[in-house]
Amino acid sequence: MSDTIRAYFAAFNAGDIDGMLACLAEDVAHHVNEGQVRQGKTAFGEFCAHMSRCYREELTDLVIFEAAAGTRAAAEYTVNGTYLETDAGLPAAKGQTYRLPAGSFFSLEDGKITRVVTYYNLADWIKQVAA
Repeated sequence: MSDTIRAYFAAFNAGDIDGMLACLAEDVAHHVNEGQVRQGKTAFGEFCAHMSRCYREELTDLVIFEAAAGTRAAAEYTVNGTYLETDAGLPAAKGQTYRLPAGSFFSLEDGKITRVVTYYNLADWIKQVAA
């Protein structure tokens, strides 16, 4: 199952939303940091399109952890980003760069991701882009 997780992150770093969607189950549950749970691939794709407009990010220092049964995985990484377009309710975008530690948790079934949970420190991000 770590091949699915690796493919998901490779697609993320390539800005390939379709590649990310290919790793997901149709009814994927996407738990967004500081946000509501989005259900299904369509909602996930819409979220990714929004994020691509507002942020350009590359994930580095990726470490993937997989449970023995292959149904759960986690990843730790560093988000290296540029704030491109002001996101609602957040500081104004002026091309600021940021670097954050982050992590994601996954559930998998039949080689597809059924749950994605992402965490990072929003207060740290705001401090970096508001400076």
